[in-house]
Amino acid sequence: MFETLSERLNSALGTLTGKGRLSEKDIEGALRQVRMALLEADVDFKVARSFVAKIREEAQGEAVVKSLTPGQTVVKIVQDNLVEILGGESAQLERGETPPSVIMLVGLQGAGKTTAAAKLALHIRREWKQDVMIAACDLQRPAAVEQVVTLGRQIDIPVYNEDVRKSTPIKVAKNALDRAKRDDTRWLILDTAGRLAIDDDLMKELEEVKSAVNPVETFLVVDAMTGQDAVNSGSEFNRRIGLTGMLLTKIDGDARGGAALSMKSVTGLPVKFVGVGERPEQLEAFHPERMAQRILGMGDVTTLIEKAQREIDEDEAKRLEGRLRRNEFDLNDMLDQFRSIRRMGPLSEVFGMIPGLGGMMANRMQNVDEKRMSQVEAIILSMTPQERANPRLLNGSRRRRVANGSGTSPSQVNQLLNQYRQMQKMMKRISGPGGERALQNMMQGMR
Repeated sequence: MFETLSERLNSALGTLTGKGRLSEKDIEGALRQVRMALLEADVDFKVARSFVAKIREEAQGEAVVKSLTPGQTVVKIVQDNLVEILGGESAQLERGETPPSVIMLVGLQGAGKTTAAAKLALHIRREWKQDVMIAACDLQRPAAVEQVVTLGRQIDIPVYNEDVRKSTPIKVAKNALDRAKRDDTRWLILDTAGRLAIDDDLMKELEEVKSAVNPVETFLVVDAMTGQDAVNSGSEFNRRIGLTGMLLTKIDGDARGGAALSMKSVTGLPVKFVGVGERPEQLEAFHPERMAQRILGMGDVTTLIEKAQREIDEDEAKRLEGRLRRNEFDLNDMLDQFRSIRRMGPLSEVFGMIPGLGGMMANRMQNVDEKRMSQVEAIILSMTPQERANPRLLNGSRRRRVANGSGTSPSQVNQLLNQYRQMQKMMKRISGPGGERALQNMMQGMR
């Protein structure tokens, strides 16, 4: 989402970082570009004006004038203020004093509430290992109940629902709460109805549901691609319903990102979660500091480590380490690592979290699509166990057989084997003496 904004901000600040001394004209020129970048990203103009004014004031201070690296000092000022408009401290998910803790999701039709309910349920279960139930309170939209039931089945999360013709949203919410209490479920997520636009009937229904179950969190689910309309609807929902936070969907899309940057400043409400992809597991807690680092091209190592810890089994990692030290890395290991990386998300997103590699590697990885990834997996799986364990067995006739079995060409099989040999050499260098320095040298060579 923030690719264009990130490029513009880095271009503006790049004019400052190479100078040993900054004049007022230098700073004003860079700030003019920063302001234009924010406005083009659909950031609220009042937020953009205040942001630039604050940076101007701090950039003309004594700390910048006396700094040996004034450009870097200005970048740090921009980063700190970017964190501030994104929300400052990370907002934690609140829990009730007694279970279940109820989370109510509200928003306009089409914002992605139902999908967000399933993602949030899976996130809670994965992060805290606690039981979650979803209540299908949207009895208005055709097939809404069937959709949430299907999503619940896919991720193995129970969904409480009632006959659309015989029930009401208030009844569903109350009865779901009673069921969650009886089953000792720790969390209950309410998927409520939306409208194409805010109207009085919608607000009254949501007010009644909220009054009936007294949720500990009331999130507005907002489609980040709607820009400033998302901010305006946030203010209205907060005025009528009383919100505790925001959940932004489709933040991985090609929108300009202004809604995410403006939300906290305009509504006073923190963004607590962001949807970063279509898959059920692609929901992240929102961390302003990490997001600011990504926007400024500084990477996000913390989130990358968290993703790796979730997706890579510790015992499997130790097993691989032993095989690397014994120089036994084969195509089975390559396939395992390939699958682990795929589970962490799109390669452009993963590389975008590595400091110094973000923009360059993300752009390079845009052409690596899911079809290509599936081809690599198909090639390896078309080999016999003996061939995967000992790739030297793959002579010309065997490579042709593998190509036919995987629906690829012999040249694609050869390309994969070349990649394997390069990866084998790299793994050997990293796992051997001086591996840390070897990794650093490789990283510097990729910049």
